[in-house]
Amino acid sequence: MSRLPMISGDDFVRAVRKIGYELDHTTGSHMILRHPSRKRLSVPRHRELGRGILRRLIDQAGLNREEFLGLL
Repeated sequence: MSRLPMISGDDFVRAVRKIGYELDHTTGSHMILRHPSRKRLSVPRHRELGRGILRRLIDQAGLNREEFLGLL
């Protein structure tokens, strides 16, 4: 199993937009995404997301590691 790459919050948003998530609004330094059939995601707008945060966001988006890496 390979390590997850260091990506920004904006890079994460670009990746999950490919599966139907859309930017709902921004609150402070967090981007709130919504998907019609899934719950909302709160993505920090950081230059680099920590690996733990990235793993949780991938899980909350309903993806596994390989599916997410395919979206990048």
